[in-house]
Amino acid sequence: MANVKTGDPAVDTFLKGYAPPVREIAVKAREAIFSVFPGATEKVYPGWKVIQYGAGADMKSVFAAISPQRERVNLGLAHGADLADPEGLLEGDGKAIRHVKLTSAEAAGAPAVKELIRGALQATKNGA
Repeated sequence: MANVKTGDPAVDTFLKGYAPPVREIAVKAREAIFSVFPGATEKVYPGWKVIQYGAGADMKSVFAAISPQRERVNLGLAHGADLADPEGLLEGDGKAIRHVKLTSAEAAGAPAVKELIRGALQATKNGA
C-alpha cells in the first residue's frame, strides 16, 4: 500500500510523510467521511498535522478531522461528547470533541465509525 493516493495533491503530499499503513488508514477514513457527506470541504493543515472536513467553508462547520499518528490515525469528531456511541469507540474528555483511534483500514471503514461521522455532521449542521 505504499502508493496509496487520494487524487488530491495537498492531501497526498501531507500523507507522504507517514508510514504506508498509516496512509492507508487515513485514506480509508477520508473515504468514510466522503461516503457520509460527498460535499464535505477538505482543508489540510500541515503545521497542525491534521486534515479538517466541514459542512461549509468556515471553522464552525468543521465536523471531522483526520490526525495521522505514528502507528494509527485519530478521527476527531465535533460534538463527540454528545454522540450516541453504542460500541464505545469514542475517547477523550474534552467539552465537545471526541476521537476514535483507528488502527486499521477496516476499522476506518466500519459501519459504527460512519454512524459516528454521520452524527457529528448532523450535530454540526444543527448548530449543536
